[in-house]
Formats: sequence, structure tokens, C-alpha cells
Amino acid sequence: MEAYSYVESVLDLGALNSRQREAVVHEGGPLVVFAGAGSGKTRVITYRVAHLISEHGVAPWQILAVTFTNKAAGEMRQRLLGLLGEEGSAVRVGTFHATCARLLRRHGQSTGLSKDFTIYDDQDQLALVKRVLRDLGLDEKRYQPKPMAGRINRAKQEVQGPDDIETPDAWSEVVRKVYTTYEERLHQANALDFGDLIYRTVRALETDEVFRAEVVGRFSHVLVDEFQDTNQAQFRLVRLLAEGHRNLSVVGDDDQSIYRWRGADRRNILDFRASFPDATLVKLEQNYRSTKRILRSANAVITRNAEREPKELWTDNEEGDAVLVVRTMDERDEARLVLRGVRELSSQGRSLSDVAVFYRTHAQSRVIEEALRGANIGYRIVGGMRFYDRAEVKDLLAYLRVMANPADDMSLLRIINTPARGIGKTTITRLLDHAAGQGKGLTEILGEGAIGGIGNAAAKRLASFHRLMAELRDVALSGAPLGEIGAEVVNQSGYAEMLRHDDSVEADARFQNVQELIASMDEFQREHPDASLGDFLENVTLQTSADEQTDGDRVTLMTVHAAKGLEFPIVMVTGLEEQVFPFKGIDPWEDPEELEEERRLAYVAFTRAEERLILSFAAVRRIFGQQRVGIPSRFLTELPSEDVEWIGGRTSSPSASAPREERRHEPDESYVDYSEGSDLSGLEGLRRGMQVRHPKFGVGEVKEVTPGSPPRVSVRFPGWGTRKIIASYLEPA
Repeated sequence: MEAYSYVESVLDLGALNSRQREAVVHEGGPLVVFAGAGSGKTRVITYRVAHLISEHGVAPWQILAVTFTNKAAGEMRQRLLGLLGEEGSAVRVGTFHATCARLLRRHGQSTGLSKDFTIYDDQDQLALVKRVLRDLGLDEKRYQPKPMAGRINRAKQEVQGPDDIETPDAWSEVVRKVYTTYEERLHQANALDFGDLIYRTVRALETDEVFRAEVVGRFSHVLVDEFQDTNQAQFRLVRLLAEGHRNLSVVGDDDQSIYRWRGADRRNILDFRASFPDATLVKLEQNYRSTKRILRSANAVITRNAEREPKELWTDNEEGDAVLVVRTMDERDEARLVLRGVRELSSQGRSLSDVAVFYRTHAQSRVIEEALRGANIGYRIVGGMRFYDRAEVKDLLAYLRVMANPADDMSLLRIINTPARGIGKTTITRLLDHAAGQGKGLTEILGEGAIGGIGNAAAKRLASFHRLMAELRDVALSGAPLGEIGAEVVNQSGYAEMLRHDDSVEADARFQNVQELIASMDEFQREHPDASLGDFLENVTLQTSADEQTDGDRVTLMTVHAAKGLEFPIVMVTGLEEQVFPFKGIDPWEDPEELEEERRLAYVAFTRAEERLILSFAAVRRIFGQQRVGIPSRFLTELPSEDVEWIGGRTSSPSASAPREERRHEPDESYVDYSEGSDLSGLEGLRRGMQVRHPKFGVGEVKEVTPGSPPRVSVRFPGWGTRKIIASYLEPA
């Protein structure tokens, strides 16, 4: 193929360090670049593309650069335009999905695809799976659509078709059956889902000679960014695209691989040389972002991981301020710490946008949001919604609003089929028409029974929903504590069951938010002992409708997962306690890979900071509806003592390297263990005749104990009569 003639001046490599230059000028063949945080990996990729064009005469359209997000692809295009001028726009830059969609539309006809296929998004896919389940006569409660769609997606990530699904059990047999019918329906609709874009491209490259010749022949060089985040299908794709010429350059950092839960396989970059034994390896270890003290702290945490490519970040930047580790009393004190820090930095002339606050889970944002909002400090949430704007929170608030105000038709319409009860759009339309014709509210109409135009089956479902809301209203009127009211809604409505049966990371996060809402109700009542449900709802409404700063200078809030690829002058990482960060259930003896991923998350969080890094943990934290002692995260005690300043006291924490029997934590005297021995979290110790205390009803006598999830206790309270109470809201008298 003729060399491309590039007429502009020779590319200046003077801005590159020696390792960057080594990767940029690599002439050909496989190349793997381990690029540490802040080491200039995007610069290396774009300079390498420009070097291939300016020095080796490679035509821009023969170079394919693949990354994961549209934002990253856009940044790469802009940098190429800066280096090459308009010639840079001819380089094929795109995400994995966009690249595959383009290839299938242009060259997929030999595989039986038409050029005008539709791409189904996640909601379209879920709707189709529901239709397939219904057509196959499968119960959606037993075979829930979302987990089924997730299983199909995982199969496509592993380049497995329906016939490749192993069937060692009845569930797997159903998966294969649903997957088969699902694929047939996609074909009938001339549609592909997101997973298909890569899966079908790989299959075509492997089995269709015409497609392979047309596609592989288009590119003489393939470059891949964030290679540690690729799954099996993506790895097979790029390996096939580089077939023949083998000019495959991959850039990434196994220490920043934090997406295992969605299929990313960091072995792809760690084992790259097993697939390409002659690959050139380059390590970028010079960091241009952070101070020496921040980097030493990050290195101290990540070097404890066993399964990693050895490397250690270093910098010519200044030593910088000590890393602050602050002990707070509880999560609200931690939120006040964030507020004080923001105010102090602002008084020093720093802008709010210089500050980022990280947390391990979305649910932790609530108290921080409330502190900033109360102080009228603008903030934005990256990669998520404000707490009270999240769908599951709005759903449960809608239940509570109907309980407090049965005439609230808008809230009732939100929950009438959430969770799904088989009350469809047609039934709801007829219900609305009937209510309008009678000039009555929906709750009143539901209580009357017969509704014109609605069949017996739908009428029974509506009656069941009406009974549910009547029972929940009785709970609201019973004088029960607000947290108990919230827990009853979550359980009786079926919302908890719906989320428990959805076996996905997203469902886990939603359930955490639900538990956090219940915790917020408890907290509101502790602060306002005489508060009613209406008082709580009014407070929430005023918070969410209050004027907020929507543009300009704002503090940034986000989970650590959302922080990857970003950088800020000042970073505050909150919630550094065992069971919070690292996350709950992490046990290095049971699943060492999970702990290593948590350690990589901490490394990502710390290396986002340019100038200041502030870490905090709470002595006591109430989160996900539970109150527990805050054992400082093992990541804190791994920090180099000479680079850290502890504020508020230091305690030891479990070490990943210590024997199991030695991993005990003796808290300071100032710690109070609220997690055990006070609340009756289970049935242990409860017996008939026992005296117990309730925050609202006082001291009473246990009459009956009912096992369940959660367990409930019938207690007779003088002046209140017998009440059935969730066990966790009782204390020994």
C-alpha cells in the first residue's frame, strides 16, 4: 500500500519524557504500555498516531483508535486536530460500540445484516425480554426480566451464543430458551442490542471471510486506550482487527482496573505478552499530577496487591502538604468536616470547583448534600443524581405521600404498578377516565369497587393495591416511629423483595439508597421527637425544591468509581472505615480479588488529588439503616507515617497481611458500640413476658414473637394497647 504523504512540519517530540518517547516512536508490532495515574497516557496515544502519520507515512484513515467513552474519544480527536490540523479528523477514533456499529453497517451485509438495523438500548432490551418471558409462559416473578437480560449480556461479553450456554441446572436451561427466542425476536425486528455490536462483529471476523477481508484490510494500525477495562469480547475484537499486520498498541493501568463487576478483565493487559510474546513493554511511571506525599501514600496502598505489574509512580513535583486523616464522631460530623473544609479553602481564595468529595457508595452522599445545601454552597454530582432525585427514593416518597394524603393522585399513579402488579396502562387509563367522569379522586374511586370498562382480573389487582394502601395508612396513623413506618412501606409494598430478586450491582445500590431513606426518617425523628410523617415529607420537599446553584462555581461530589479519569487540586475521601471502604463483606481470605479491587479503588481515589488529600473516617456511622462502630480502614494504617497528619486520634485497623486471629480491633474509649447489644436486631433473647423499651411507646411487655424478615414482636404498652413492632426498634428495658 502506498505511503501517505504528509506535508506539514516534522512532529516535535521535545515535550515527551524518555519513556513516553519510546512508546511513541515504536515502529511496529505489538506494544503494551503500562501507564500509571497522571503519567500522560492520552498524550502518548495521540503523539503515537501523529508520529505514524508524519514520520512513517501512514494514511490517517488506516489508523483505528478505540476507547471506552464518547468523552475520551472526543478529547482524543481534539488533541489530534491540535497536532495534525484537519488531517487529524481522518483518523478513525471512536468507542468500541460506535466502531463496531460503523463496521457492521458498512460491511455486515455478507453476514445477513441490513445496513438499516436498529440498535436497542437497555430499556428496549428489557422490554423485549419481558415480551419473550410472557410469550414463553414464564413467571416474571420467578424469572425476573432484568437478571435475565443481564445474563444474556454476560454471555455476549464472553462471545457465547444460545447454543454455547451450558445447562447444568433448570435455571440455565431457561436462560438458553429465553436467549434463543430473544435472538429470534431481534432478527425479526432487524435490531441489535448493545452487546450484539461487539459480539456480532467478533463472530463475523471469526467466521465470515468476506467481512474479515474487508474490515481487517481497512486498518494498518490499531490502538486501544484503557485496555485494563476490556472484557473478553473486546480483547478478541482488537486481536482480530490486528490480525496479519499485528500492529496493535494497547495502553492502560492494571492498578486502575475497577470495573470487574461489569465484566472488565485486567488479565487482558497483565497477560498481553502471553498472547503476543514479542510485544514491546513500556512503563510510564513519572506522574505529572500529584505531590510526592500524595504519590507515596497511593503507592503504599497499591503495592500490597499481589496480582499486578510491578511499578511505582514518582514525580518531580514538590513534596506538598501532609495527607490529612481526620477522625469524626459520626457521618453528620463528617459532613460538617466537609463543610468546614470547603469554607476554609474558600476563605483562602480557592474556588469551589477546586474541591472534590468522594465516597464509596451513592447512599453516603445524602448527609453531605444536606450539609452543603443548608449552608447554601453549590454542588454538583458527577455520575449520579441528588439523593432525593433517585428513582427508588422518589418511589418510596410517593408511597409515604399517599399514606399522609390519600388525595395525592400524582403520587398514587407513580406507585400503582411499582413494583409491577399487573396493572397496565389500559387499566390506568380507564381508571382515570372513570375518576374524571365521577369528579372524584383515585383513592376514592378505588374504594368504591366496580369500575366501568375494567375486567375482573384487573379489578382484583386494583382492589389488592387499595387494601395495601389502606394497611399502610393504618401504619402511618398508628403513631409508630418514622423509621418503622418507612421499613413497613419497603417490606409490605414488595419493593424490598423486588430489589433482592434483582441480582445486579445496580439493584444493590438502589437497596442501599432505600435503607438510607429509612435512616433519614429515623434521623429526622431523633432531631424532632414530635415530628409527624407530614413534617418529614414537608422537610424533604423544601430541601429538594430549594433554590440551588445550577452553574458556575460548585463543589463536586461523586463515587470513587465515577472519579476515574478526573483530577482536582483538593480531594476529600470520606467513609474510610472497614465495611464501608473497603466495602462490606470484603474478606481477603474468602475473596482476595475483591479486596485487591477495593485497594485499586483507593489508589484511584488518592491519585485524583493534585495538591491536597484529606481522608476521613467516623467513630460511629449510621448507613443503610444500620448503626455501627467505625473501624478505621486498613488503607489508612498502611499510609507512610512521615507523610500523614492524624487529626482527632489514631487507632489500628485490620491488616490484609495479618493472620485472621490477629485481625482484631480494640476501639478507643471514646468509641461507643451501637451496633451490638442495644437494639434487638434478631430474635435472640426475646421471650414472652420480657420488658422492652420503644422510643415512642415507652416500656412494654412482650406478648408474642413472630419470626420473619424482619422479625416482629407484639408488645403491650400501658396506655397504648398492644402494638406489633419490628424487633430492631426495641431495646431491653
